[in-house]
Amino acid sequence: MSTLPPCPQCQSAYAYDDGTGLLTCPECGNEWRPSAQADAADAREWRDASGNLLQDGDTVTVIKDLKLKGGGGTVKQGTKVKNIRLVDGDHDIDCKIDGFGAMSLKSEFVRKA
Repeated sequence: MSTLPPCPQCQSAYAYDDGTGLLTCPECGNEWRPSAQADAADAREWRDASGNLLQDGDTVTVIKDLKLKGGGGTVKQGTKVKNIRLVDGDHDIDCKIDGFGAMSLKSEFVRKA
C-alpha cells in the first residue's frame, strides 16, 4: 500500500516518486515536492484585530465585551489574557481567563498587548 500523499492539484491517489525527489501525478502531470505541502500547512499566520502577528505565549487584550454561551457571564472589554495558544479552527485562540476558566476566542476580538 502506498504511503505517498495524493496529488494536491487533482487529488489522485496514484502519485509516484520519480527518483529525483519529486512526486508526480500520472493523471494530471503535476509535479511537486513532498515537503512543500508540509511547509504550506506550517505557514499559517494568526493576526489580531490590528493586524499584529500573534504567537503562542503572547498576552492579548479583549477589545469588545464577549457574552459567553450557557449563561456564563460576560468577558469585559480590556480583559488581559496571558499565555495564549494558537490552534486551527473557527475559534483560533485557546486560553484561560481568570474567573471564567478555559475557553476559545477568535483572534478578531483581541489585540496584542
